[in-house]
Amino acid sequence: MTTSTTPNPAVTDAPERVLSSALAERVGEEVLVAGWLHRRRLLKSVAFAIVRDRGGLAQVVIGEPEARDVLEGLAEETVVEVTGVVTANADAPGGVEITGPEITVVSQAEPPPFDLYRPRLRANLPTLLDHAPVALRQPRHRAAFEIAAAATRGFREVLNAKGFTEVSTPKIVAGATESGANVFKLDYFGRPAYLAQSPQFYKQTMVGVFERVFEVGPVFRAEPHDTVRHLAEYTSLDAEFGFIADHRDVAAVLRDTVDGMLSSVADRASAALERLELSVPVVPEELPSIHFSEALELISRDGGVDVTAENDLAPAHERFMGEWARREHGSDFLVVAGYPMSKRPFYTAADPRRPGYSDSFDLLFRGTELVTGGRRLHRYADYLKALAAQGEGPDAYAGYLDAFRHGMPPHGGFAIGLERFVAQLTGAANIREVTLFPRDLHRVAP
Repeated sequence: MTTSTTPNPAVTDAPERVLSSALAERVGEEVLVAGWLHRRRLLKSVAFAIVRDRGGLAQVVIGEPEARDVLEGLAEETVVEVTGVVTANADAPGGVEITGPEITVVSQAEPPPFDLYRPRLRANLPTLLDHAPVALRQPRHRAAFEIAAAATRGFREVLNAKGFTEVSTPKIVAGATESGANVFKLDYFGRPAYLAQSPQFYKQTMVGVFERVFEVGPVFRAEPHDTVRHLAEYTSLDAEFGFIADHRDVAAVLRDTVDGMLSSVADRASAALERLELSVPVVPEELPSIHFSEALELISRDGGVDVTAENDLAPAHERFMGEWARREHGSDFLVVAGYPMSKRPFYTAADPRRPGYSDSFDLLFRGTELVTGGRRLHRYADYLKALAAQGEGPDAYAGYLDAFRHGMPPHGGFAIGLERFVAQLTGAANIREVTLFPRDLHRVAP
């Protein structure tokens, strides 16, 4: 074995790099593995270098005293290249190890603030978030983001297959979408502008162009929440489509979308699921559904608290209904339909059969609101009435309302909060655990 500390030497005859996950197919061959020095194991008669790459872990056997001395001088997370022979060993990660290695130091490292080789990081959440670029290297800690990537891919695949067109809408807007108070104000070349609370207005108008659209992008909420389930910036998975009858058409597409997301996670993030000791839940062929008023009656009757006069579900009520859905329907999912119009934005369509209630719904996933969706208004005159009812005129919404002046079909859609989806799937106690770089009341860095 030889060891070099020359940074990244140019070796024209070096073998092609092989990921650790592919080493079992190369037994007896000389290979090049490159990655981070995940751990050093210094035993009495032999030493081991565990090298981490995007495929997993590779074990390197080091026997010579000179090489051991070099290894002892390297900090974990040093970037190395290792050339050696792949040798079968049932006790090694993946059943193979690299013997007779030549190690080249590509980039020296200082010791990280916590031991990344441990099965779980021994640090509190603020410390992990302060050092997120390093903490995220730990395989178990990284798993949630592999799940998020797979879920997003599944979201796109399902909607593409259903004839949706992906769009990207502006994140700097002239006015509020959901409410006037919860927006981040900007100085936009000397005039006011805002960070978009959602792509709602744009995705609705795009129904008039493509009929079916979706978007994956950030949204911003200046809500002064300091809870384990709220963020000031998160990733929203939005869909909107035309020619629907009512909210049930939207819920049906949502059901297929969530099912596709979970199937993608099972197929593409199986290693991440294994690291977290998780399995994906089954989505029923038809999502169980209950009207909002009936949910309040259940909570009042069986929960011991009269909430029949409420116009929303508190987190505790959502948990109660999640337990009810699991007990009565064997489902982690529950549609709560018909929220009061007073709790829905002005563009929400009313239920023509139940005055005061909306043709909209929330999807609860394991007792937490995951999705809001429903049917929207589609006639220009109805928008004028809805705005007038809340004391507003059409001028602030002129660009948005213009599409409805020129004909729009009955339409609806939904929005899934990606981080909340992953938090519920993984059982994270705090949504910040599954957010790459959280933004909240206290954090704007890293």
